Amino acid sequence: MSATATIILIVVVLLLLVAIAIGVRIARRRKLQQRFGPEYDRVVADTGSRTDAERELLERTKRHAQLELKPLSPESRSKYAAAWEEVQIRFVDNPKEAVGTADELVTRLIAERGYPTGDYDERLANLSVEHAATLEHYRAAHDISRRSKNDEAETEDLRQALVHYRALFADLLGEDPVAHTRPTSPAAPTAAASDADDRVAEGTTAPAPRRPVDDTEDTATEPGVTRSRPDATSR
Repeated sequence: MSATATIILIVVVLLLLVAIAIGVRIARRRKLQQRFGPEYDRVVADTGSRTDAERELLERTKRHAQLELKPLSPESRSKYAAAWEEVQIRFVDNPKEAVGTADELVTRLIAERGYPTGDYDERLANLSVEHAATLEHYRAAHDISRRSKNDEAETEDLRQALVHYRALFADLLGEDPVAHTRPTSPAAPTAAASDADDRVAEGTTAPAPRRPVDDTEDTATEPGVTRSRPDATSR
């Protein structure tokens, strides 16, 4: 083989290797974008570099794989769904306390699923691997809860916080917590639950007419954020 032919062959091989490397990077990027959704763009914005962001997201994936996550038993799902119903009822008389309880309830659920709950930022990073679609809800709710402790949140803010908490709560629970506790028979729900649902939805402590569940609206507006099934808190 002549020297010229050898050089051409080397160049072709190098170009092929470069093309393969670019293809692998593009495929990895698409996979990360599909898995993390809006969280991908947030990390890119925070780091200022796609390369650094993708490295961070890959590290999150590796750490997540080392966690010993576990599904909830039917008994635990029922327990948490009932606890959430109590939070909604409590909101009618004490919105601030209800939001604080919702934050604690979500944290307990995160822990029972097997996620570490010590550091808030680490908690977000771990949750982002499988629950990125509802992570913005959690951020928004946590921020309102923090402001509420400083008496900087209005009742409407607290109502929104409850809606946001419920989005992640339902995602972790694997089902709508309110739909789980409502009776499937034609019998009407309890008066307390019915009244609380309506008054939380309206953002007022005055009784409101009962509306069909299908008429509620979801508050998720972030691109890629999963629209959780509606209930009375989503109006």
